[in-house]
Parts: sequence; C-alpha cells; structure tokens
Amino acid sequence: MAELTHEDAQFLEQARREFGTARTAEEVESLRVKYLGRRQGLVQARFDSLRSARAEERRRLGASANALKEAVEQELAAAQARVGRGGRSSERPIDATLPGLRPGTGRRHVLVRTLERLVDVAATLGFSVAEGPEVETEEYNFDALNIPSEHPSHDSFDTFYLDVASLDGGSLPEAARPGVRRLLRSHTSPVQVREMRKRTGWRRDWRRADLKDAPPLRVVAPGRVYRPDAVDARHYHTFHQIEGLAVDRDITFLDLKHTLHLFMKGLLGEGVSVRFRPSFFPFTEPSAEMDVSCPFCGESGRCAVCHGSGWIELLGCGMVHPRVLEAGGYDPERVVGFAFGMGIERLAMARHGIDDIRLFCDAERGNLLGFLEQF
Repeated sequence: MAELTHEDAQFLEQARREFGTARTAEEVESLRVKYLGRRQGLVQARFDSLRSARAEERRRLGASANALKEAVEQELAAAQARVGRGGRSSERPIDATLPGLRPGTGRRHVLVRTLERLVDVAATLGFSVAEGPEVETEEYNFDALNIPSEHPSHDSFDTFYLDVASLDGGSLPEAARPGVRRLLRSHTSPVQVREMRKRTGWRRDWRRADLKDAPPLRVVAPGRVYRPDAVDARHYHTFHQIEGLAVDRDITFLDLKHTLHLFMKGLLGEGVSVRFRPSFFPFTEPSAEMDVSCPFCGESGRCAVCHGSGWIELLGCGMVHPRVLEAGGYDPERVVGFAFGMGIERLAMARHGIDDIRLFCDAERGNLLGFLEQF
C-alpha cells in the first residue's frame, strides 16, 4: 500500500474511530454513504481535489488517495461483519427463543401501480393498449408526426441518437434501410402512427387517392422514453409516458376535454378540477396544455409544489393534425381525431404528494426501499 500523506492519515484515523463506534447496520450504512458515496462521499472529494493539484504532486497525491480509499473500504467491511445483518453486534449472544423476523413481501412499484390505474380508467372509456419499440427511426419519432427537420428536438442535445451498425431487422425493419438514423424514442407518440398504419394497411408507396375511411381507433400507448435533460427535482433522462389517440368521424375538442376530465377523476378523485390553456404542438391543431387543481393546497396556492398558482401542469393534448392522419393512412377530410400525452412520474407525484422525481429510482437521494415501501 502506498504511503499516506499526513492529511490522508488523519482522515483515515477519523474514519476508523467512526466505523469502530458504529453499533447498528443503519449507522454503518450512513457512514458508507458519508465516506464512499459516489457523488458526495468524502473519499470521492479527495479525488476531486486532485484536479487543482500541481502536475508534479498529482502522482503522489493520487497514490495516497487510492490507498486511503482501500483502507476505508476495509474499515467498512470490518464494521459490516461486526454488526451483522440483524442490526446487532455479532459479539453478543443470540436468544434463540425470540420469534423470528417476518420476511419482507414485495409489491408493485408506485409507477407501475399508477400506470395500471390509468390503463384501467382508459379501458372503461373504450381504449385498448398498444406498444411500440423503444428504438425508433426519425420517420416515426419526427417526420410522420409533422415535426420539421429544423425543430430543436432533432438536435443531438435533445435526443439520444444511436451509433450502431445494425439492429435486429425483426424488431425494427425500417432501420435496415440505408441512411436511416436510429434513436431512443423521445416520446410515445410514434406508437400513434404505427397503430394507424396497422389499422389502415398503410404502404410506403401510398398516394393521396388511396387513403381510406378506415375503422375507428382508440388506443393508449404506455412506455419508457428518453431525453438528455439535466437531472433535477422535476426532470430525469429516463421516464415514462402514456399516449392516447382516438380517430373517428365527428370527434370534437369537447370529446377530448371530457375524456381527460374523466381520466383525472379516475386517478385523482372526483373533486379534481381541470383547465385548458392554448398551446402549440406540431402534431396537433389546435393544441392545449391541461392543468389540474393542486391536490396539496386545494387550489389555494399556499404550497411550493404549484408555485402559489393552485394548479399543476400535467399534460399536452389537441386535435390530431391532418398531416399526421395522412401519414397514418387516414383521409383527413373524412375522419378526425384527438391525442394526448402525459408523464407517468408527474401523475404519480401529483397523486401521492412526491416533490422529487429522482426518488423513484435514484438510491443516492436517500433510502430507496424505505421510500417505495410507503406506497
């Protein structure tokens, strides 16, 4: 082991004292996060400080930091072995007459339960469930949804593009065509186009005169999506959405508003209120944002979640753009449709009073299992 610097030697002595006095599994775990946490651990901070060190000193300080990390890991292992799995020191006698510990029971993740609730509500409204690939092409993720090439979402800063030579042709045959760019889908809207094309029997050489008055369509498309967003309390690079699409004759914006109101009642309770604000999306016209009354302050605006407005923005919606209907094989002069899309995480946060999206999957935000066991 490399020789420790004077500062690292003092650091190690402090760690040894704290690990040596830990008496429960919880205390040991807290010390593990304090010293060896990946983001904010004290040992990691020692490595981060090397960036400002002079070049001639960096090798010596780096060797000392590696030795320090190894020594702290040994102290952690010793403390874990001493405390044992039961949270008591293994040096104490065990009373075999005490009742055993009841094994923990699993449960569905809060996001899965929220999604299942949404699908149940959708089924009562006549919607079926559709799925699509998570690896998509630009045609389905952008072009068929009337998103022009100059739109910012095409940029590599807003979309995860894949640099792979080939994909499984059975799962994504479009990717086999020369010049096709592949990406991780940034929304579940591509499933809308795929389902319309299934229903209409769409062909690549289709002409406008070939468009048909195809059967009505009502589907919801849940799934995982990806965006290179900066991670914070309301944004994450990987999250879940549910998309809704209805295509038929004589559908109006009123049908869309009533459908979404029923969705929110089924999920958040009968007392929820909704409001619609004009907006813009390339794939719908007209478009709107839908807000729900804040479940934390009852529309009073007296909480930080709704930023004092009494409302929480929840989803985007609108009437399907004629170009999207045409891309799906429908004649926009014969049928109309509406569509909506919402984030599952945001719905779960509104339903359960969760104020940080990172709690769903980021163990370093706290006790992941303890958080999930609340639901």
